[in-house]
Amino acid sequence: MANERFFNWSLAKRKGLMWFLAIVITLASAVYQRMTGPTYPVKGRMNIEGAVVKYKFLRSENVGTDAPVVVVAPDTQLSGYVRFKRYKSHDEWSQIPLRREGDKLIAHLPHQPAAGKIIYEVALKKNGNTYVLTHKEPVIIRYKGAVPWYALFPHVFFMFMGMLFSNRAALEALDPEGQFKKYLYWTIGFFFIGGLLLGPLVQKFAFDAFWTGVPFGYDLTDNKTLIAAIGWAIAWWKNRGERQSRKWIFIAAVLMLAVYLIPHSVLGSEIDYTKLEGTIPQR
Repeated sequence: MANERFFNWSLAKRKGLMWFLAIVITLASAVYQRMTGPTYPVKGRMNIEGAVVKYKFLRSENVGTDAPVVVVAPDTQLSGYVRFKRYKSHDEWSQIPLRREGDKLIAHLPHQPAAGKIIYEVALKKNGNTYVLTHKEPVIIRYKGAVPWYALFPHVFFMFMGMLFSNRAALEALDPEGQFKKYLYWTIGFFFIGGLLLGPLVQKFAFDAFWTGVPFGYDLTDNKTLIAAIGWAIAWWKNRGERQSRKWIFIAAVLMLAVYLIPHSVLGSEIDYTKLEGTIPQR
C-alpha cells in the first residue's frame, strides 16, 4: 500500500511538472511571437539637448482610422514633422508637421484600405538641429479591418490551448510510460477550431479573404497554419487505432512550436500600390 501511494505521488508530481513546463513553453513562445512581430509598436526614448522625449509608433491600425503618430515631448522648444508614403508605391514622400497638444507632438497618417501599408519617418527639431527618431529604419504600418471580439477571442483562446496541449503531448511522448494519445486528440481538436475554422474567419474580417496562403498566395500566417496542420495529420495517421508512434507526436509538436515562433503577420497580406493607380492624399 505504501509503495502504491508513493508511486501515485511520484506520478502526480511528474504530471504536474509536465504541465508546468508546457505552460512555461507556451507562454514564452506567445510573448516572443508578440514582441518580435511586425505589428508590435516601435517604442523608445531619446535625449535631445537635455530634453527627454518618449514615443510609441504604431505598426497596425484599423481601416477608416487615421493612425496617430505621438511623441511625448514636454520641452516646448521642440517641433517636428512626419515624412511618409504608401509602401510599395511610386509615390513621392509627403511631409506633415507635428502639432503640439500639451506635452505631446501629434500627427495623423491617412487611413488606407485593408492590407494597405504606409512607411513613415519621424523627426524632431530644436535650435536648428534635426533629430530623426526612426534613425535605424522607417516604420511600416499596415491597416486592417476591425475583428469583432466574438471571432478574435475564441480564435486566440483555441490557438493558445492547441499550443499548450501540443507541448504537453511532446513531453508525454518523451515519457516511456506517457499516455500521449489523449493529448494528440485534444491538440487536434483545439487547433482545428482555432486555426482552420476561426483563423480564416478572422482573416476575412481583417483582410476580406478567408485564405491567402498556398495555393492562393504567400501569407506566412496561413502557410504556417497549414504546415502545422499537416504535421498533426501525419501524427494522427501514425497513431490511428492501436498504433503508437511517439516519434511522430514529438515531431508534430516541435514543428508546431517552430512555426509558432515565426512572428505573427510576417509576409502577411499587403497591397502592392505599384500595380494600382492613384496617389496618397496630401495633408
